[in-house]
Amino acid sequence: MRRALLSVSDKRGIARFAAGLQAAGWEILSTGGTARKLAAAGIRVTPVSRVTSHPEMMEGRVKTLHPAIHAGILARRSNPKDMEELGRQGYAPIDLVAVNLYPFEDTIRASGVTEEAAMERIDIGGPTLIRAAAKNHRDLWVVVDPADYPAVLDALAGRAGPDGGAGLRRRLAAKVFRTTLSYDRAVAGWLEGSATAGDDPGPAPSQTLPGQLTLRLEGGKRLRYGENPGQEATFHALDGVDSQLEQLHGKALSYNNLLDVDGALTTLSAFAFSPDPAVAIVKHTTPCGLAVRPELAEAFRRARATDPVSAFGSVIALNRPVDAATATELGALFVECVAAPAFDDDALEILAAKKNLRLLRFGRSPHPHRCEPDAAWWADQDRALRGAARFLARCGGHPGARSLRSVHGGILVQTHPDPPFYGIADRGWQVVTRRRPNPAEQRDLSFAWATVAAVKSNAILLARDGATVGIGAGQMSRVDSSRLAAAKAREAGLGAEMKGCALASDAFFPFRDGVDAAAAAGVRAIVQPGGSIRDKETIRAANEHGIAMVFTGRRLFRH
Repeated sequence: MRRALLSVSDKRGIARFAAGLQAAGWEILSTGGTARKLAAAGIRVTPVSRVTSHPEMMEGRVKTLHPAIHAGILARRSNPKDMEELGRQGYAPIDLVAVNLYPFEDTIRASGVTEEAAMERIDIGGPTLIRAAAKNHRDLWVVVDPADYPAVLDALAGRAGPDGGAGLRRRLAAKVFRTTLSYDRAVAGWLEGSATAGDDPGPAPSQTLPGQLTLRLEGGKRLRYGENPGQEATFHALDGVDSQLEQLHGKALSYNNLLDVDGALTTLSAFAFSPDPAVAIVKHTTPCGLAVRPELAEAFRRARATDPVSAFGSVIALNRPVDAATATELGALFVECVAAPAFDDDALEILAAKKNLRLLRFGRSPHPHRCEPDAAWWADQDRALRGAARFLARCGGHPGARSLRSVHGGILVQTHPDPPFYGIADRGWQVVTRRRPNPAEQRDLSFAWATVAAVKSNAILLARDGATVGIGAGQMSRVDSSRLAAAKAREAGLGAEMKGCALASDAFFPFRDGVDAAAAAGVRAIVQPGGSIRDKETIRAANEHGIAMVFTGRRLFRH
């Protein structure tokens, strides 16, 4: 009789799988909670302790770590000496191992988890069993994913194809080593970032980068094409983290679509906790319009007004569910993608009439962000909106997040910056001019600073009344970005809006000419990092023009 060892934390489908094995004449060995579940389902189970002639020890810490188990797994069936030695010890082969591991990552994601609780969720016997079975996969089956149970039962029933299941066993063995690699990486990362008070932790965990980088790329979703037609591309979720984007309608996403969607969500992330609807319009990964208004359709109209030419063929992200009124406005413009936390039924019907328009839903992330507003703010929000806000906050950056960029011959890795969230009190800002910004200017400065973080450097952004007025992005000189922002505003018919607007610069002004150009455009308040050797010259220029200027002490380059 063939024997199967079943011991799983994820018990989805295990009773049906065991029933299929038993119907085919297999003996079922099991442990602990798995054995109890199978017995409750009417499956005859042989306890592992009966095979080992040894009870489980230390509250289950030791149960399968025994020669009777591992010799049965590792014995090479084609090696007479192995089989003779197995029999001499009174042991028998184990022909299938179905094991998945303690949910360590779920444990450490829980708030307030102690080191003792986390350490108890580090699986020892499970990885040992599946690695041994994967090593000997030519002679037995190893299953770590419940999704593979049906394929294994089919193969055991003789429906494995001409190779008798050898190819499937090899793929299942490969999955074992991917699983243990990811598992060990999660444990190592947690230990590296959870130094106790008595340790010397070195840099803060959120700023620590590993000396050795191990990546696990999941998915391998084929994209419509790459950066240009004729280039192939795929999307892989990094380290098994689901992208949390669900496509509801439209053509398959391309490489550029995903880049622009990332840019749109990054832009919108600063407004994750805005009490009012916000709409970001992005072209070539940088914003060409953003607005916050009491009504979503109004926010879209004002964001589009910043640069209606660039809005053609753009990607649009919204921090509220799309309603019919907003969908009607969106439907009048050629757009590549729309990303939102939800779409009303009427809105979905309106937008789905455009067969190529890609509609993406986001915001199902269960993980809170450390920059969330307090409980009173959340009390007035519905569940979907909370999920959207958390997701957007994570798009902007969260503790321990890293960004990767490829260059010829290697990969650049850096920690992700925390976004300057709009509506959350600005800390450490210093007014450096004689005139202080008035309350309206202060709100515009906060909006402009939150928005300019998503603009390609060198970046200059003009804003007024919770909306962008002009954006100068990606220029080689900062003064050219200032002139471009003003020119774009005039081209869009927003020249009047420039009079009295606020300006945000992602880095310091190296010369006073940038301030002079801003004054000529009608700017009345400036927010910038400061830190130039010519700061005094820049401050003098602002004072001459009657401009209020604030230094943040923080640069926001986005190359």
